[in-house]
Amino acid sequence: MKHAIAISTLALIALGACSKKPEIAASAPARAAPASGPAASPAGPPSRKAGLWTQSIVSDKMQQTIKMCLDAAADAKMKWWGSSQAGRSASCTEEKVTPRLGGGWDFHSVCRTGATGTVTSDGSAMGDFGSHYKVEVNTVTAGSTMQQANGPRTVSIEATWEGPCPADMKPGDIELPGGMRLNAMGEMSGGPSGRVTSSDIAKMRAQALAMARAAHDQEK
Repeated sequence: MKHAIAISTLALIALGACSKKPEIAASAPARAAPASGPAASPAGPPSRKAGLWTQSIVSDKMQQTIKMCLDAAADAKMKWWGSSQAGRSASCTEEKVTPRLGGGWDFHSVCRTGATGTVTSDGSAMGDFGSHYKVEVNTVTAGSTMQQANGPRTVSIEATWEGPCPADMKPGDIELPGGMRLNAMGEMSGGPSGRVTSSDIAKMRAQALAMARAAHDQEK
């Protein structure tokens, strides 16, 4: 079950988004990104370049690679600091992104995500956000109805820009291992309802459990 929770976490982390605007600390000036990427706005953290990104996510010795298609709106919703891991909007009581002297960003958030519980995240990020970036984050989950999900977890995310989005992907689309696609803008890509539902999330967790069982069988 530990492996299932780890895989489920990796599958859902890319959908995280908090509705509260992040607080930007004024203790250090925002560093401009290199010419290859978008400039960091003085009013907020850097945005990622529009197009297709490949993200490698590692947690609890489990690894998963996903692809996501971004434009400005999708980037704003699918925050690179991953405030929420619930696959839907969260209520964040704290959210702060702080530029560091010498480059990079530190961040902190506390977000309530319903049955998933309260997730406290602290981490850092480096990169130009136009071709590559890396995020290291420590999370602590409390109050989840899935008891195995509670407790600390370390997640490492490394992302690379691959070019324009392919014709069959639209902004907000996330492609998981096995070909399943979700849309972080509130849609299930190709689904009959056109929206992500609790049933869709349950299917994702069932898929994660099947992956965990397969991994367990291979370890025997």
